Amino acid sequence: MQENGRQWQTVDLLKAAEKHFKEKNIESSRLHAEILLAYVMQSTRIELYLKHDRPVYQSELEKFRSLCRERLNGKPLQYITGEQIFFGYSFLVDERVLIPRPETELVLEHALDRAVAAGITEGEMPTILDIGTGSGCLAVMLALKLPDAIITAVDFSAKALEVAEHNANKHGVADRIRFLQADVLSPGFIDEVEGIYDVVLSNPPYIPEPEWEELEPEVKNHEPKMALATPDGFEFYRAIAHSASVLLKPGGLLCFELHAEGAGKVHEIISAHGFRDIEVHKDYSGWDRVLSGILTEIHEE
Repeated sequence: MQENGRQWQTVDLLKAAEKHFKEKNIESSRLHAEILLAYVMQSTRIELYLKHDRPVYQSELEKFRSLCRERLNGKPLQYITGEQIFFGYSFLVDERVLIPRPETELVLEHALDRAVAAGITEGEMPTILDIGTGSGCLAVMLALKLPDAIITAVDFSAKALEVAEHNANKHGVADRIRFLQADVLSPGFIDEVEGIYDVVLSNPPYIPEPEWEELEPEVKNHEPKMALATPDGFEFYRAIAHSASVLLKPGGLLCFELHAEGAGKVHEIISAHGFRDIEVHKDYSGWDRVLSGILTEIHEE
């Protein structure tokens, strides 16, 4: 990729970029090269191969090289292209929000399955509270999957809410999502999100502070720390369980994404707040990743 004056064709540039990424120990090097070049050329990855002999213009080459340097310097691919695919849908992501992970799709699947099993989706306009919405991926997908649902999406960060609202507008569901800036750790949270809900779900910050420095550089140097880490990893579970025990209807569902080793503690936390029929589901790597429970005891604030 360092040659000057060469007229590159698409397929040759892909091969050169893949080789360079491999030398620098970038995983999925071919995929990264394809995504970045498709982004620069405003095409799909398939079109890169259908037009494999298409010349790469100098302006495209310069932009591609610049983006490759960003990736080699540790910037996540999703922040470079401004996109993450979640449940088959394209979401805007940038450094204002956490990049949605495949594991979070399991939260959506599990919440939908349990809501159906509990009969929640059979009622008129089920109400859902998404705490720590970030990019809005869960709230938007729930609005798409449950056309009658009314959703409140909450985040502490005003900048994150800007991204979430963009994604809701992009997918045509903004009219059914109320976006609210609020802090679940604040004593006034329950009053701020006023309402009675059928479902409360959250992918809260759950990485204990001592683990922060052990994370990969591209995570700790680029993704928002307040969306990932807390002093002991359980503060948000405690606060959300308390709020959910007041805000949920009897028989309402609470659903969490988990730290890989947090299931036992979170089970204990929500049990203490009146939740029963607690289920834990594993992710693709075999770690406990999703936990849910049904509210059977009504708590007063």
